[in-house]
Amino acid sequence: MFKIVLKTILTPSVSLMKIYAPNVVKHAKPGQFIVLRTDSDSERIPFTIAEANQDDQTIAIIFQVVGASTLKLNQLKENDYILDFAGPLGKPSQIDGLKKVCVIGGGLGCAIAYPIAKALHNQKTYVHSIIGFRKKELVFLSSEFKDISDCFDLVTDDGSAGKMGLVTTLLKALLDQDNTFDEVFAIGPLVMMKAVSELTKQYGIKTIVSMNPIMIDGTGMCGGCRITVNNKMRFACVDGPEFDGHQVDFDEAILRNKMYESAERKAYDHACHLLKEVQNDQ
Repeated sequence: MFKIVLKTILTPSVSLMKIYAPNVVKHAKPGQFIVLRTDSDSERIPFTIAEANQDDQTIAIIFQVVGASTLKLNQLKENDYILDFAGPLGKPSQIDGLKKVCVIGGGLGCAIAYPIAKALHNQKTYVHSIIGFRKKELVFLSSEFKDISDCFDLVTDDGSAGKMGLVTTLLKALLDQDNTFDEVFAIGPLVMMKAVSELTKQYGIKTIVSMNPIMIDGTGMCGGCRITVNNKMRFACVDGPEFDGHQVDFDEAILRNKMYESAERKAYDHACHLLKEVQNDQ
């Protein structure tokens, strides 16, 4: 059992939890993830490590309520317990030797991009962070990104916070101004990572993306997280989750993710119905 020592609501649909997990903290590095189960009846769900705090031995995860499992997880409060919390899993980010990097986060992907940007900052790499959201009400971690970035930009689709536009619009403007980066890290929705990768390929800038397909066991045994990279099958949980964005078959990954949308929606609606029944009985 793993104790929740802190829970913070970041936006109406996004929460942060800190879980006491000293054995996970001991080995955790930026870019890696954990797999948890809230209870014996729950599915296993992966979350990238947002922070590994050596001082209080906690792992922070940031998640959005999008399905039945995240809905159940979000019902837990501080001092409640999570049944399983396995990790760290996956390969850590490769950041050694980088001198100037652009870190791009889109929506919930900012939770994954932040620890990478922070690690780069701590090793004295020049970090230009760009984070994008649909609107002001969905923004989180903006002050945290600003604190660890040499240059920081916030963009929203509707211009309600920061600059108006897409992360790719701002990135293209930077690259057209002869801004050069050793690498670009792009983490967010598949369509966003695809667009960034297609853009940076034109400029010959290596781009790393973080793939988070459906995962079950987190060890490569189930094959559920398979993706195509450089025309070869790879497993995101053991070969990744980070890959060269110029080699990822994003179209295939997008199609595979859509296969589960209907089932996820039905499970979410059913969970919401049960939750309302419980609340009405109390």
